[in-house]
Amino acid sequence: MQDYQRDFIEFMVSAGVLTFGDFVTKSGRRTPFFINTGNYRTGDQARRLGGFYAQALTATFGQEYDVLFGPAYKGIPLAVAAAIALAAEHSRDVGYCFNRKEQKDHGEGGALIGHKLRDGERVVIIEDVITAGTSVRETVPLLQAAAKVHLAGLIVGVDRMERGTGSHSALQEVRATYGMPAVAIVTLDDVVEHLHNRPVNGRVVLDDAIKARIDAYRAEYGAL
Repeated sequence: MQDYQRDFIEFMVSAGVLTFGDFVTKSGRRTPFFINTGNYRTGDQARRLGGFYAQALTATFGQEYDVLFGPAYKGIPLAVAAAIALAAEHSRDVGYCFNRKEQKDHGEGGALIGHKLRDGERVVIIEDVITAGTSVRETVPLLQAAAKVHLAGLIVGVDRMERGTGSHSALQEVRATYGMPAVAIVTLDDVVEHLHNRPVNGRVVLDDAIKARIDAYRAEYGAL
């Protein structure tokens, strides 16, 4: 792991975004950890969050993309914050856009807001987490309907490393289905490696008991 990845893990804990306990996911699975990016709520958190995505984008994709696309709703602030950080911290000015949940039939109209996609542009989809890949399957047709774009990749904050619709992880399924890179700033393994019995803000959030529950969860739902 790089230092920024370790910092990102502790940042999520401090922001109350990454928590441990007893939760139920949208798919109905009981899980000992939960990631809720809706808990980011301040300007400084948005600034730092964009910085982490910008570092990961630069490390993973280099210069091989032109536009960031943030699916509504949680992807919108991610795309904006990452684009700001790329310009401010990496001297890289890229476009960003996002979709409406319902297409507008007045004013400027259309389903997309922000940068107007053009043929040949390379688009990276930016998300918080991915479980079954539903958002990506909804996003790709929107992008392809707007222009003949190239799907440069997908980046998420955390790879939960659990099965998607089949035996492989959702990120693996995205790679296979769309033939594009699909990466995460950190994986669940990274989270466990860094946080196990390590205090954050004076408190251990991932002790031996939580690790055992995560191991059991991975044994039941983990991807191949």
